[in-house]
This record gives sequence, structure tokens and C-alpha cells, in this order.
Amino acid sequence: MTVRDTIVAQFEQVAVEQRRRLARLSDETKLLDSGLDSLSFALIVARLEDALGVDPFDTTDDLKFPTTFGDFVKLYEKAIS
Repeated sequence: MTVRDTIVAQFEQVAVEQRRRLARLSDETKLLDSGLDSLSFALIVARLEDALGVDPFDTTDDLKFPTTFGDFVKLYEKAIS
């Protein structure tokens, strides 16, 4: 399973659990328009840390929060490489 596949699976699972309607995910999908709220994103980040072994948000660097789904995926891909 790729990093992208793992992220998509977590977005879908959390949307179901939180009874949220998930927008169609593409690289251009704005995270604010994804249908998820801040709790949903917190759950996704925690689960991705367990699944992928990284938390790209746990850094002292000046990190710009991703605004699109594609940016979110790239952030994780970069953190793993």
C-alpha cells in the first residue's frame, strides 16, 4: 500500500466514523472543503503516525499547514523519504 493509499483509507475511515460526508479527494481538493472537521484531522494525523511511523507536524521547523489534499500527501511522502 502506498503512502497515498494509506492516507485515503484513513480519510475514508474517519469520515465514516465521524458521520461526515467526504468530498471526492483529488490533489486539488482543499482540505477545508473535504467535509472533515478539526477533530477528524486530529484523528487522521494520529492514525497516520501509527500506520506510517511519522508525524510531519511534530517539528520545530516553520511548517506551513497544507491547504490541499495533494499538499497533505506530499508532506507525508517527504517525511518518510
